[in-house]
Amino acid sequence: MKFTDGLWHRPTGQVFAGSVEVADILRADNEGLEYLVAPKPINSRGDTLNTTLLTVEITSPMEDVLRVKLSHHHGVREAGPGFELFPDGAPSKPTTKLSRPDENTINFSSGRLSVALNTASRSYNLAFTDSTAVVDIPSHHTVHSMSSNSLLSSIPDALMGPNHQTVAPPHAANGWVRFMLNEMTLSVGETIYGLGERFGPFVKNGQNVGMWNADGGTSSEQAYKNVPFYLSSRGYGIFVNHPEEVEFEVGREKCSKVGFSVRGESLEYFVIGGGSMRAALLNYVRMTGRPALPPAWTFGLYLSTSFTTSYDQDTVSSFLKGMRDRDCPVRVFHLDCFWMRRYDWCSFTWDPEAFPDPKKYLSDIKKEYNVKVCAWINPYISQRSAIFKEGVEKGYFLLRSNGDVWQCMALVDFTNPQACDWYAGLVAKLLDTGVDTIKTDFGERVPHLGVKWHDNSDPWKMHNYYTQLYNDVVFKTIQKTHGASEAALFARSATAGGQRFPVHWGGDCESSFEAMAETLRGGLSLSSSGFAFWSHDIGGFEGHPAEEIFCRWVAFGLFSSHSRLHGSGSYRVPWNYGDSAVAVTSKMVKAKLRLMPYLFAQAIKAHNTGLPVLRTMVLEFPDDPACQYLDKQYMLGDSLLVAPVFHASSASYYIPSGKWTCFWTNEVIQGPKWVKKDNYPLDMIPVFVRPNSVLLLGPEDIRVPDYDYEKTQLEVRTYALDKEVAVDVPGLKGEIVGRVKVKQDGQWEAGKFKLVKGKN
Repeated sequence: MKFTDGLWHRPTGQVFAGSVEVADILRADNEGLEYLVAPKPINSRGDTLNTTLLTVEITSPMEDVLRVKLSHHHGVREAGPGFELFPDGAPSKPTTKLSRPDENTINFSSGRLSVALNTASRSYNLAFTDSTAVVDIPSHHTVHSMSSNSLLSSIPDALMGPNHQTVAPPHAANGWVRFMLNEMTLSVGETIYGLGERFGPFVKNGQNVGMWNADGGTSSEQAYKNVPFYLSSRGYGIFVNHPEEVEFEVGREKCSKVGFSVRGESLEYFVIGGGSMRAALLNYVRMTGRPALPPAWTFGLYLSTSFTTSYDQDTVSSFLKGMRDRDCPVRVFHLDCFWMRRYDWCSFTWDPEAFPDPKKYLSDIKKEYNVKVCAWINPYISQRSAIFKEGVEKGYFLLRSNGDVWQCMALVDFTNPQACDWYAGLVAKLLDTGVDTIKTDFGERVPHLGVKWHDNSDPWKMHNYYTQLYNDVVFKTIQKTHGASEAALFARSATAGGQRFPVHWGGDCESSFEAMAETLRGGLSLSSSGFAFWSHDIGGFEGHPAEEIFCRWVAFGLFSSHSRLHGSGSYRVPWNYGDSAVAVTSKMVKAKLRLMPYLFAQAIKAHNTGLPVLRTMVLEFPDDPACQYLDKQYMLGDSLLVAPVFHASSASYYIPSGKWTCFWTNEVIQGPKWVKKDNYPLDMIPVFVRPNSVLLLGPEDIRVPDYDYEKTQLEVRTYALDKEVAVDVPGLKGEIVGRVKVKQDGQWEAGKFKLVKGKN
């Protein structure tokens, strides 16, 4: 929300206490800093009366990261949940140091990142510096009291009670709501990215972004995946460690500031350095958790029954046979919600009319069509469902404050360990029928007013965090049932740390070129927020796409880390969209299958480091000013530049410096260069290979993504080599089984691998 009225004034009804000077140093050593800040100059003892003091603590949890916590009232009980930090294990103790370069400055550093505290009278300031970025914070601010009347215009509908009566949010007393606010300088030319999966402008400058998970589609400011982390073009990141609603004003309220605020009496954030955008992103992922490695079969094409369509065993079989007959290999068949009876969501019980013997049927289609099976679930339990009564009697659902079950449909209370075990048992029973992976839909419609969680969690914090508990329970159940190396989800909602449970998809988009571009912007923003694996609804979810839209989206979808044909009221089988759609689908699926040695090696890299498979151009080329705003193309791993076509016939894209080679035609383009091509073929997508790259491709007749890359004869393609290049060969268990060294003249040291020279 806004805390200013222009440059000079405060909105009516707000009482503001800023930070003017350091009042006292409580601690200053090599472990950190703690001090008090006064909102006015302290010239005499009289100035110490009737004034607010803020406590500021600065420490370092890991190398190149500084934690800052601002506190007003320490006596406030802090209820959970909180983001889990360092789930992969505690980091090494950072190298920290305190120094005093002059009488008015205290420096505290962690690795290459340092902060300078100005202690001079009326000069409170924190300035953060690392090897490539200088981030100035002119002051810490807090709005500690505000009239509730002044707040009404900014309360979203979700905060309104029955009949649109206002409901007091937490930290409200006597009509006042408390906020903590921090501002950081937005430098000239600096651009901000991330904040979760956002479908509006890729660069967040000029935007007001609220962290509040919502089921709102892909064409508005609402988002399914809100992550309170942003990445700066100057090579640092900011992670606000609050799962509740955090509001970011990115150069909007004040053009030269990034402000972020939370309700309450404290605010904690991390300044994350490392020397580059990439290093800052990897440090953030180190803090919140690296992604699991999805099994190789998940990189194949998913085909869905779609959302509200009618289907049974014969329909499912006809789709699989039709795809096989048209040479469009499907690796995962997804059964959306109507594998259950209507009105029964989510009963975990197969519809006996459509699937009288589901275990046998799934076994049959797996043998006949060599597919894995994915099934749809959500965390809501219908009153009509057979398991509803059990959940009520045993206390497995979220309750209202008066003890009644909260109902639109009942919501599983994942803060209750017994409810988690119960829900995990339902998932395990489903997996035992032959289901391999789960689509965890929804998880955003979580009430936060008038409810009581089993562990007394703060309902405001649980609204966004609920999805983390939901996906965690399902993911761990798959790991336990099928083994850790076989676990994967297809999830819609997420928050910080959700990248640990891949894969995530973009949500409900329209069937248009505009929606296709919105979808990509969402993926780029999510990638900038630490999510390594991402998919979307090929062809769009709503509506029935035109053939040219379907073809362009198929190419985009198959050159994403994960690929799924899925719609709402119409099937996304390609023959519904014309002969060209069938041909394009076949071509793009087979291209991706051939690229699997490269793609799975990139997936292993993402798992080990946190570096996303889909990467923004600015992350990969931070020194190229043309890449700073590019939102219609991306890097797919280290070597492939992909530029989806958002037009029936015209393609445009940017080629960075160097000799880039077209993946399809071997045309070489010398960058930097902007390219526009009219009459661009419908069965093509601009894919260019980076200079000094080597691609290992599978055989042309391959039909599954999870073939043995180590034992299969791979085709070696070299691209603009001017030095020796080493390329990894992945194993299906997630290890790198060897490296192939290719010399500048294209000759290689094969070792144990069977290789054949490619077309170029």
